[in-house]
Amino acid sequence: MEKVIRIRWHGHACFEIANGKIIVIDPHDGTSIGIPPPKVKADIILITHEHFDHNQARVVEKPESVVVRESKELGEIKIEAINAFHDKSNGMKRGEIKIFKIEYGGMKFCHLSDLGHPLDDETIAKIGSVDILFIPVGGVFTIDAKEAAEISRKVKTKVIVPMHYKIEGLSLPIERIDDFLEIIEFPVRYVANEIEIEREDLPSEKEVWVFSL
Repeated sequence: MEKVIRIRWHGHACFEIANGKIIVIDPHDGTSIGIPPPKVKADIILITHEHFDHNQARVVEKPESVVVRESKELGEIKIEAINAFHDKSNGMKRGEIKIFKIEYGGMKFCHLSDLGHPLDDETIAKIGSVDILFIPVGGVFTIDAKEAAEISRKVKTKVIVPMHYKIEGLSLPIERIDDFLEIIEFPVRYVANEIEIEREDLPSEKEVWVFSL
């Protein structure tokens, strides 16, 4: 397995992680939410929940793709699904989600999906120590900037990647990233649309990495 891992943002909550195999998390179709669709074909597709802006596997699917909705091991790739909710009412309003913790290419990733509530100590312990944390910050349907900042402080991670916020063209009524960046105390790095990194490139102290579409 190669040492270099490519991370690419396809807008909203959709990320591609590639290291030989290509993992795509929460693909959307683009058209339904007003932004370009993901232009990639995935070996492994992770679906955190069944909302239309997160479950469009067909957009990135190829004949041999594996679609994952629960914990699964695929060769050297370990995927752990952790139960959480889309709201503060134990899923009564918007249902359940899966937080995915992924071990791949010598690194650990955690995608918080459309998390709608603060994380309790038990869930934080399940997440453990990760290298990169993908966290929603746009509020309305998920945690807001203040809640995201608090979780970012609590989770042991080297890199915090904001997602699920308002960008140009996005038709969903969520907030922009500005509020989160104003209150987060960690250094902010802008990394364009994608980044290629090795484990040695990770910061020793927490940083926020902002991707652009």
